[in-house]
Amino acid sequence: MPRSLKNCSSLQVINVAYNQLSGNISEEFGLYPYADYIKLNNNKFYGQLPWNWSGYLTLTELRISNNNLSGRIPAGLGEVSRLQKLHLSSNHLHGKIPRSLGKLTLLLELNLDSNDLSGNIPSEIGQMSRLLNLSLSANNLSGSIPEQIGNCTQLLDLNLSQNALIDSIPSQIGNLPSLATLDLSQNMLESKLPPELGEMKSIETMNLSHNRISGFIPKSFDHCFSLISIDISYNQLEGPLPNISAFQKAPFDSLRNNKGLCGSVTGLKPCSQSTQRNTSRRTTKRMIFVVVAPILATTFLLVVVVGIFILARSRKRSVESKPQEFTRNMFTVWSFDGKMVYENIIDAIENFDPKYCIGAGGFGSVFRAELPNGQVVAVKKLHGMDDGALRRPKDFANEIRALTNIRHRNIVKLYGFCSHVQHTFLVYEFLEGGSLMHLLTNDETATKFEWIKRVSIVKDVANALSYMHQNCSPSIIHRDISSKNILLDSEYQAHISDFGTARILRPDSSHWTSFAGTHGYAAPELAYTMEVNEKCDVYSFGVLALEVIMGKHPGDFILSTLSASSSTSAVYGVLLRDIVDPRLLSPSKQESKQVTLVAKLALSCIEPNPQLRPTMKQVCVQLLKEIPSQVNIFPVVTIGQLLDLEITNV
Repeated sequence: MPRSLKNCSSLQVINVAYNQLSGNISEEFGLYPYADYIKLNNNKFYGQLPWNWSGYLTLTELRISNNNLSGRIPAGLGEVSRLQKLHLSSNHLHGKIPRSLGKLTLLLELNLDSNDLSGNIPSEIGQMSRLLNLSLSANNLSGSIPEQIGNCTQLLDLNLSQNALIDSIPSQIGNLPSLATLDLSQNMLESKLPPELGEMKSIETMNLSHNRISGFIPKSFDHCFSLISIDISYNQLEGPLPNISAFQKAPFDSLRNNKGLCGSVTGLKPCSQSTQRNTSRRTTKRMIFVVVAPILATTFLLVVVVGIFILARSRKRSVESKPQEFTRNMFTVWSFDGKMVYENIIDAIENFDPKYCIGAGGFGSVFRAELPNGQVVAVKKLHGMDDGALRRPKDFANEIRALTNIRHRNIVKLYGFCSHVQHTFLVYEFLEGGSLMHLLTNDETATKFEWIKRVSIVKDVANALSYMHQNCSPSIIHRDISSKNILLDSEYQAHISDFGTARILRPDSSHWTSFAGTHGYAAPELAYTMEVNEKCDVYSFGVLALEVIMGKHPGDFILSTLSASSSTSAVYGVLLRDIVDPRLLSPSKQESKQVTLVAKLALSCIEPNPQLRPTMKQVCVQLLKEIPSQVNIFPVVTIGQLLDLEITNV
């Protein structure tokens, strides 16, 4: 964009959408107090949005979607009092959604999806009473859905999918009289469906899949005749389907992987005559079972952890003195019938038959179990000793404690666990992509593992670690980040797994511990100090990031950089292009910038001095930036030059 445009303060219409224009938006655009609308969407603009918007007196529409903007959404946008349409989707914006946006009482459309926004959805959104479309999907938003959304009575479309939202769906959403499309999929919503959802008169499409919603589908859905499309897959729902065409004609993929739905849809079991909608009539003849609500989870786990240690110590003493009298299972799967799921798992894998084993390690073996309702889960059976006691009970407790405190889309979901006299195991979501290590070591899969996917996986892991270090209170240190502990789903989204050696950094406890981790990924300072902090994970992340772009473990390369005595050493003259995975075609110009950036950040993370390593939060911010070059430096840049490169905002 010509910089002279900055001086055209009398412009009333700015529309350069759908081009290939680039430039720093904060430097090349000025103040346009008479502009009616500004459309810069679908270009390559970068930089940060200006903070002062009070001078935009007549602006009604602002579209800057599908660019490379970074930074935060300025609170000053709330001063653009006439704004009706605000579209900032598909950028790299981070931070919280400003509460000041609630001042935009004339707003009709708010689209902030596909960014890196975090924090709660502000309740002030409820002040936008004229809002027609609200899309906040594909971010890192957390907390509850504010019930004040129910005040946006003119809403037609509501999309909050692909976040980390928790708690129940507010009943106020069901009171939106004009809502036609509702998408709350891929969150962590739980509890029962509010009956009000089935009373909506205009709803046509509803997607509640990939959550933790439980119980029976309310009878109110029997009269939701406007509903055309429904997706409730991957929840914990049970009982008969409502008697309307949207459910009765739904494909099985829209209903699969629930606790016990029944009906005439192909793939579901038929409902028996004894099936009841009233959950209070369920049988009480079962093993000791505890439904763990999130609020009570921490308290319960403390009891479990103590019990595990007591049980582990007492088993050996009691096994020879008298017959074992402990015949009950301590088993919990959130919102599931404990006895039923326990028996289903044992039957599904034929009492841990090796043919169902899909992986093994020092901590335990992992099995693939397909439950009767079609849901597939991963079952990690912990190694025990000859007398039945756990070999490493502390690891079992660590994993439960850590994963109960974590809610993030790039961290594997723990469904439940079992402590039994014969075997102890953990139940996780099953990720069909397998481990990153397996993908990289297989030539056939590695050649399909394109550069853009590799960069995306690095970003996924960085975001998850930043969340554990910065957003969890107290912080959680994984201590064993490696390619074998990164699992992939069918869309190559990465999930950190195996929290057996994780450490929760409580401020009132010692951070000194014995060595844990995988050799080749563990930070070098652990050879002489046992102090645990987040910089240990940062080092492991750096090794992992190099492994992703090199296609193999970078052990020899790291050793050569550590042993280099000066910048004149031969390793600093090695070209970056000569160390990346040769099984792939050379990256395109845009891919080259991303690969170069990942390599640059990975090198900073494996800095021998832990104090000089960046934090994971800083890494995430840097991953939103760009190597400053108008030409493709990837073919010619050396490792030494890469270390000296500066990174700029995009």
